[in-house]
Amino acid sequence: MKKIITRITELMSAAFADCGYDASYGTVTVSNRPDLCQYQCNGAMAAAKQYRKAPIAIANEVVAALGEQEMFASCVAVAPGFINITLCEKYLADYVLAMGREEHFGVEPDKNPRKIVIDYGGANVAKPLHVGHMRPAVIGESVKRILRYVGHRVIGDAHLGDWGTPIGLIITELKVRQPDLVYFDPDYTGEYPKEPPFDVSALEEIYPYASKWSKEHEDYREESRKAILDLQQGRRGYMALWEHIMRVSMEDLKKNYDNLGTDFDIWGKESDAQKHIPAMIQGMKDNGYAHISDGALVVDVKEETDTKEVPPCMLLKSDGATLYNTTDLATIIERMQLFAPEQTDQIIYVVDKRQDLYFDQIFRCARKTKLVNPDTILTFIGNGTMNGQDGKPFKTREGGVMRLEVLINNVAEEVMRKMADRDIPEEEKREIARKVGLAALKYGDLSNQATKDYIFDMERFTSFEGNTGPYILYTMVRIKSILAKLGELPAAATTAGDRERGAEETNLLLTLARFAEMIEKAAAELAPHRVCQYLFELADNFNGFYHANKIVSEPDEGKRNEWITVLQIVLAILTDGITMLGMEAPDRM
Repeated sequence: MKKIITRITELMSAAFADCGYDASYGTVTVSNRPDLCQYQCNGAMAAAKQYRKAPIAIANEVVAALGEQEMFASCVAVAPGFINITLCEKYLADYVLAMGREEHFGVEPDKNPRKIVIDYGGANVAKPLHVGHMRPAVIGESVKRILRYVGHRVIGDAHLGDWGTPIGLIITELKVRQPDLVYFDPDYTGEYPKEPPFDVSALEEIYPYASKWSKEHEDYREESRKAILDLQQGRRGYMALWEHIMRVSMEDLKKNYDNLGTDFDIWGKESDAQKHIPAMIQGMKDNGYAHISDGALVVDVKEETDTKEVPPCMLLKSDGATLYNTTDLATIIERMQLFAPEQTDQIIYVVDKRQDLYFDQIFRCARKTKLVNPDTILTFIGNGTMNGQDGKPFKTREGGVMRLEVLINNVAEEVMRKMADRDIPEEEKREIARKVGLAALKYGDLSNQATKDYIFDMERFTSFEGNTGPYILYTMVRIKSILAKLGELPAAATTAGDRERGAEETNLLLTLARFAEMIEKAAAELAPHRVCQYLFELADNFNGFYHANKIVSEPDEGKRNEWITVLQIVLAILTDGITMLGMEAPDRM
């Protein structure tokens, strides 16, 4: 379904061309002065310089060439050279009703659908998810859903850290605490126990203790490095311990990601790429890409145009151990083969923005060494941090890093407190609070641009008023309530009445008509905050319309049926929108 703004632009471009001007000057935008018009064209201002004419003269010519148009209520030239456009109300209403009959409300599938892998997990095994894991998970999940909505084939990958420093520290600390475990006997050749010598609680205590101890004791730190190297070289006992760690951790991670509403297609791990490393390293040596520098194997990725220092990409340490760089490059090979025999068109990483230089190195190395095709897109979405009221990364009252499940529960409890006076059974109220609490958290996060830091504000995020997730959900519940009161709904209106509409109804219709335009921008920019902005505008305009009109008791049956159809379209678009944000709406609040 062609967007309204596209239809206007086509008419305007043709009028510019008919007047002897370049058609590109006919681009139309949403008006930045809604008190004057709904859409505007500023092309005459730009054309004036090229054609050496007064912009108002060009604008008047173009408006005259347009003539009478069914879709315009008015199209006028305004000094010094703007063209202001207001749509015919019936045309606008008919367009919205037609949207309701289209799949995805007129959003056309991308003409060049891509095969995309998106890496938005990155949690380390043996460690609980904390608030720092929330942003990449929430942003990545939303980006994945938006891209799918416009027709791309997207694979979400958890890409768990299971092969580096944390594992070496855990193995080292287990050896200190339980040196008699069979896993540490290098001469043992039998079967290893099926049950692990720890549970998830023990793992979560061991890692931070070992991490702190290693920073204070060089010999311990060196022992953990050796443990990593032994693991990477396939030591049987360490491989068996690693398998225990993975099974115990994965169960806990999946439970917590499920609680967050994050759904991965692939639970990929760093270790999955290990099989590609030997051939990758050899190929980089054979083709002259890699060389020894201070004992380490590196690839130079600096370019002549660089204005800042970009260090070489290290592949192997001097002791032959691999690094995150090595694993990430090997993972690119893994992902390029994921869609075999088709190629992977794009890989997106959603990671803390402080990793910007690191991913610049990885992308450069992947391109220089031809691990990716020339037209494969490598994209880094660097997310900012969620901060406390002091402007610093969010902590517990005791100053520690808060577990993600604790944050989720705290927000749900705050919503429960605000719903204390609701006459709803306790169990149902808790389920509602869970959904509303998650919406508060996710919307509070996603309504900010991904790269920006933001302040976590419990009171504001959980408010049922203003630009918040609960406000969006409350609007949806209101529409559900109206539709329920109507009982059996009439057949959907297919033609709008030719009548005068109030400002509130026109604003609502205009917002609905911009849905496809918004989705295309959100997908192109990988920007969930655009969806948030739109949903708030739509919810706010609906509430303005609701308060200005008596929908259920409207005596004019034709008008009433048209309104009911519009309500259904609003609810359906809000539902699609919150689904793209990873939110769910309850039936009542």
